[in-house]
Amino acid sequence: MTQGPPQIGHDDFLKVDVRVGRIVQVDDFPKARKPAYRLRIDFGELGVKTSSAQLTRHYRKEELARKLVLAVVNFPPRQIADYFSEVLTLGVMVGEGDVVLVQPDRDVPLGSRIL
Repeated sequence: MTQGPPQIGHDDFLKVDVRVGRIVQVDDFPKARKPAYRLRIDFGELGVKTSSAQLTRHYRKEELARKLVLAVVNFPPRQIADYFSEVLTLGVMVGEGDVVLVQPDRDVPLGSRIL
């Protein structure tokens, strides 16, 4: 029998603050060890936050602009090369450095919390 991931309680899940944001700027990130973009994401009342995301395999920069995304907004900032990633943009890892975005399927208010 395969052992699954450790179980957590509902209160643990609620500690992870996942919000809806809209990508407002996409830049190349040549200093990243793995191919990535530097994103600026608008979370409404939470403001615009930065994120490094390994999305280069499936998305062109112009495709990502204005796209809704989901991101964890309450992790501490993480320095990647000379860039501070303030939020973790969520995606499905389908291979090494091969990420597909997780996103709402319709327009929703920026900053909305995922429950």
